Amino acid sequence: MKSDNRNVIIAVVLSMLVLFGWQFFVAGPQLQRAQQQAEIAAQQQAEQDANLATPTTPATTPGAAATPPGAPGPQTFESRDQALAATQRVAINTDDLEGSINLTGARIDDLRLKQYRETVDPSSPIITLLSPAGAPDAYYAEEGWVPVAGSSIAVPNAQSQWTVISDNATLSVGNPVTLSWDNGAGLVFNRTVSVDEHYLFTVKQMIQNNTGGDVALYPYSRVVRHGTPHVQNFFIQHEGPHGVLGSNNLISKKYSDLQKEQQLTFENTSGWLGFSDKYWATAVMPPAGTGINARYSWSNNSGYDEYQTSYVETAPVTIAAGGTAERESYLFAGAKEENVIAAYEQQYGFDRLELLIDWGWFQFLTKPMYYLLTFLYSILGNFGLAVMAVTIIVKAIFFPLASRSYASMAAMRRVQPEMKAIQERLKDDRAAQQQAMMELYKKEKINPLSGCWPILIQIPVFFSLYTVIFISLDMRHAPFFGWIQDLAAPDPTNIFTLFGLIPWDPTLVPIIGGYLHLGVWPVIMGITMWVQMKLNPPPPDPTQAMIFNWMPIIFTFMLGTFPAGLVIYWAWNNTLSVTQQWVIMKRHGAEVNLLGNILDTFRRKPKAADGKN
Repeated sequence: MKSDNRNVIIAVVLSMLVLFGWQFFVAGPQLQRAQQQAEIAAQQQAEQDANLATPTTPATTPGAAATPPGAPGPQTFESRDQALAATQRVAINTDDLEGSINLTGARIDDLRLKQYRETVDPSSPIITLLSPAGAPDAYYAEEGWVPVAGSSIAVPNAQSQWTVISDNATLSVGNPVTLSWDNGAGLVFNRTVSVDEHYLFTVKQMIQNNTGGDVALYPYSRVVRHGTPHVQNFFIQHEGPHGVLGSNNLISKKYSDLQKEQQLTFENTSGWLGFSDKYWATAVMPPAGTGINARYSWSNNSGYDEYQTSYVETAPVTIAAGGTAERESYLFAGAKEENVIAAYEQQYGFDRLELLIDWGWFQFLTKPMYYLLTFLYSILGNFGLAVMAVTIIVKAIFFPLASRSYASMAAMRRVQPEMKAIQERLKDDRAAQQQAMMELYKKEKINPLSGCWPILIQIPVFFSLYTVIFISLDMRHAPFFGWIQDLAAPDPTNIFTLFGLIPWDPTLVPIIGGYLHLGVWPVIMGITMWVQMKLNPPPPDPTQAMIFNWMPIIFTFMLGTFPAGLVIYWAWNNTLSVTQQWVIMKRHGAEVNLLGNILDTFRRKPKAADGKN
């Protein structure tokens, strides 16, 4: 492939990426939000006009046990603290977690992550994961029992008042708490909750049957989320309802998709399900291999979006008269730490729990890249330096391929006179022309596609590194040097405020404000990209030259709001590419006039004889 043709292809691909990127990140989400709001408003209006009643939920649905028909809805509170103060609670306290269990409904609905804060400021609040019903952005987990169809057995629901019967008043590692509720008709429900040193809760439910007959109940677990959370909506990472359900494999849904589908049911399956945020997740799961009927659902019956991921075990638990029975389930609620999740998968046999972390399309490359990055961090002590080291390693691995590619391209330049002669001689016979070209390539041992291979082969590798930098919890609040104190956040400086001297926020400017956050590192990245393009003389075609001149500017603004770690990686990769290409060109005797090409950009072009440029 000729160098000019290769450059045109690269330029066209990059231009398409810019156009599709704008459509995906700016225009598309805005249109999608407008459509969703219109659909929700239309649905609410239709329900009001028709005076529709909420249908009775089947007995085997978790929601029926939690909120039976006729039960009052949750009280609304102005703040999370008011919601917590309105009910009696059992405290949760470990090195990683703090919060409480609500004795009304026995829900785990108050959880904060002690090792993670909202900002890099060490005095900022710790991350809040779960919040009680009635509070803003309610988010909670619940276990319970569902009667068989047609049964009138009273089971605990969202309003049931549980009592503590264990000696422990606080749930901590090695100190479980046991709660109890009596239905007043011969069934006593006990629930023992324990927690490990990280983020896994084990819930053991026991039923004592003091009635005169056998009783059959189905265990269930669910995670409920009120309101649609803000998501980055970035294509390389999923945020939303999420789970692995046996032969159905990974089932991931956007919140907007679930609003359209409203309910998805997966019967006679196994696995786990919950919600995934960028760095945090919740998931409910039965013991490995247990048969379940799983469900993703959305409703807006209470005036707010309510999302649920739930399961009911396929086989009921039968409690003989005068006997007891118990069932165990698990709740993961915490940070998506790779080593912790991998340990749970191995210890408990949870099916592909590793997919709580979205490793992307190239998982077979992304995970090894993550392990390499964390290994280098253990040596260098700085994730920014680890990213640079990984880039050097990748460049070194592909250096021989790049060198052979350039050798083939140099050979093509050498036979350019012969190629032009063939084209002139056989310009009226395309088939004969192609045949003669192939014979020339074979004679000179030239691979016309060699110029593309270094680019094509490196795309999956660099995309996997890009994915790791973007999704890795290890990068969050990880400092680099100087003003970069969080590699997962954009460069905090901005040239449009003269680095803080002008007290205004240019990102609030309509339409273009999203592109007016431009820090020092994005500018450095743009300069290195521009210098890389100046290694070769400008193409003779004016359109190609214009594309190459504008491409660094466009990418500088596009990457202005990207995480600093990604921008540093891109700038460093450009710098290494300049060095690598310069070495390869010198090795093969090609003229390298980088400084001259840069200076030519700023020289005034002489006017043509006709007075035109």
